Amino acid sequence: MKKTEYLKSYQLLGAAVAAAIFMSGCASTPTIPPPTDQMALSRAAISSASSAGGSEYAPVQLKSAMDKMDGAERAMGTKNYGLARQMAEEAQVDAQLAAAAARAGKAQKAADALQQSNQVLKKELDRSSTNPQ
Repeated sequence: MKKTEYLKSYQLLGAAVAAAIFMSGCASTPTIPPPTDQMALSRAAISSASSAGGSEYAPVQLKSAMDKMDGAERAMGTKNYGLARQMAEEAQVDAQLAAAAARAGKAQKAADALQQSNQVLKKELDRSSTNPQ
């Protein structure tokens, strides 16, 4: 064989080896499953935050959760499951923050009402002690 035939053989062999390596690399890349469980958890967290009064007491956090959930839905539609999972997890955290803020807001409102009621009772007691009948 001539020298150029050897070079062509080695080039062909090199191309075949490179193709095999490339194909095995693609085959060994793990596929990310759709994050359906995480999506469901995130939706439930948003629903819970909304029911807890998130739109009244934590509108920014609730909106952030909803926006991230929309992004997760879009990522699911394009089968970008890694991004979908990340956005759904962030949406869940934002929703949990909104729910906690709503509970805290409601508790503060109840405490303020109780304090006001106590002040009214104290005034009544003061008035009745200064004006005995």
